Amino acid sequence: MKQGIVLLAHGSRDPLWRLPIAAVADAIRARDPEALVCCAYLELCPPDLPQAATDLIAAGACQIRVFPLFLGVGKHAREDLPRLVEQVRAQHPGVPIELLPTAGEHPQLTALMAEIALS
Repeated sequence: MKQGIVLLAHGSRDPLWRLPIAAVADAIRARDPEALVCCAYLELCPPDLPQAATDLIAAGACQIRVFPLFLGVGKHAREDLPRLVEQVRAQHPGVPIELLPTAGEHPQLTALMAEIALS
């Protein structure tokens, strides 16, 4: 069963802003060349989450994990993302869609940021 991964970020009109998000997708593909991974954005640039999910399903994903690349757990993470994921679930009722905790909630990431700051 192929899993799709959506790296979900806020978005920006500046295409250079998206480079770190794309770098995470590239790192996933380097670790697993078979990975179905897509970047998506809440606003200001395409694709949005519904389009990314549709694209991954068309590519063969039978389940999708949405990884919000947010450091904080603000209104977007608490309210907007769950609502948006529910909309995508309604559009694709046969596909399990999992909303992961935000990147900033992972102890590995906070430890890495502390290590970077101290080095």
